[in-house]
Amino acid sequence: MSGKKWYEIDNPEEIVSPSLLVYPDRIEKNIKLMISMIGDVNRLRPHIKTHKTAEIIEMQMQYGIQKFKCATIAEAELLAQCDAKDILLAMQPVGANLTRFFELITTYPNSHFSTIADNKYTIGLISKMAASKNITVSLFLDLNTGMNRTGIEPNDSAFELFTGIANDPNLNACGLHAYDGHIRDTDINLRKKACDTAFKLVTDLKRKIEATGVEVKTLVMGGSPSFPIHAKRENVETSPGTTLLWDERYGTSFSDMPFLPAAVLLTRIISKPKEGIICLDLGHKAIAPEMDFPRVKIFGLEDAEQIGQSEEHLVLHYTQSDTLKTGDVFYAIPMHICPTVAKYSKVLTVEKGKISGAWKIAARDHQMQI
Repeated sequence: MSGKKWYEIDNPEEIVSPSLLVYPDRIEKNIKLMISMIGDVNRLRPHIKTHKTAEIIEMQMQYGIQKFKCATIAEAELLAQCDAKDILLAMQPVGANLTRFFELITTYPNSHFSTIADNKYTIGLISKMAASKNITVSLFLDLNTGMNRTGIEPNDSAFELFTGIANDPNLNACGLHAYDGHIRDTDINLRKKACDTAFKLVTDLKRKIEATGVEVKTLVMGGSPSFPIHAKRENVETSPGTTLLWDERYGTSFSDMPFLPAAVLLTRIISKPKEGIICLDLGHKAIAPEMDFPRVKIFGLEDAEQIGQSEEHLVLHYTQSDTLKTGDVFYAIPMHICPTVAKYSKVLTVEKGKISGAWKIAARDHQMQI
């Protein structure tokens, strides 16, 4: 191992490319850092959308984390199979997913499920279905604090919706949920200012509701970029997700968050079609393609310009291409790890420079059993 970089493996010639490698020791350090930043595992509700694996869920549970957040029914089911105690489905269930949500509740009675809603129609459907099954459903009101993706703006209509949930015998009004993913200032002071402004909308609504005698039990706030800010608030649950594996986009954007990249792509040069051009096997099917170039940080090719990508190919302009040969191995950190993980059926674990096993991306698909 002398002279090897942290990401390099002893036997790359035996590994198919592209492959996604993960490093359990670095994941464990990220879990410890999450806990140290918040100081109380009971206020941690990590999102599993990034990794979708039972093993990483279980690693967090070993450190006392029992509350989790997820985006799909499959992710919720995976959490239940891992015996997670408290599972928040942070995607408003509609259509067949509403029926599937109720199947989760009945199939996994040892886990407590909750979900979010942002409109009277959906809340009514959930209430009606709960009544038909003679159960009470735990519900968070989803708020739009500026991202304009989901949720209801924290105004009089939100006030009416929450008090309606609280007064519905078929529903348990858990609290308020807000994802502030639009706040991505690299300067922590600017990020905090924007985050505090958005959070005030939530606390103002909370005070208005509680002035009527209705309790707002829990606030579930934010994602990874706003985690350091919400972690310092009292009585707020936080939902970091990318923090488990980290990626190059967040790593270069948020210097105040010293998480370790714990997922790396192993890739190879598959062609040198002309002087100054090399091609790697990192196409759309291997790495998230939704961002502008660069889509990956390639160790040893930092000076190369990523100029094209198709289903199987990533084309780079590299002035020193004559120093490389077809088949050369490189390691790369994705700019966006979450959708990259979902492109693989498994990840290979690396310990002390050796491939030690494989973890299934168990919730990669939208359906497991339910």
